Amino acid sequence: MEVTAEQVKELREITGAGVMDCKRALTEAGGDKDKAIEILRERGLSAAEKKSHRTTEQGLVECYIHAGGRIGAMVEVNCETDFVARTDDFKALARELAMQVAATGPLSVSEEDLPAGADGKPEELCLLCQPHIRDPGRTVQDIVNDVIAKTGENVKVRRFARFELGS
Repeated sequence: MEVTAEQVKELREITGAGVMDCKRALTEAGGDKDKAIEILRERGLSAAEKKSHRTTEQGLVECYIHAGGRIGAMVEVNCETDFVARTDDFKALARELAMQVAATGPLSVSEEDLPAGADGKPEELCLLCQPHIRDPGRTVQDIVNDVIAKTGENVKVRRFARFELGS
């Protein structure tokens, strides 16, 4: 099946992947957009694994204050370069993570960071293992992996803090 430029453009707008990556995924999927999105996600996961050893010393700190000012969260998200830290995708990720922390109150970033004796499931206690608040079918780690695939850099959630009045 021949893949049209319009199909490539539409997939690119949805995923943020490169033009040639979108074209290859659509060709492999036989023009099926949903299947092509899944192919790009799988490739993003392998790209994330390849980049996981790279150092992340740039990034930003994002704050989120929930309506009414009773709950707030701060999150530090790191990447490899300040150029990526200034992109809209990276800023949106940091904002989403701060909202996730405010909404769910995790104890740690990942399972490895869980305090000894923590009682509960990793899906509840670890930020990266939690279902994303806007897309419960995907984990927070999946959202981070999407940004890694889009930016081509390693991205790490370094730390977070959550504040709630009266607690």
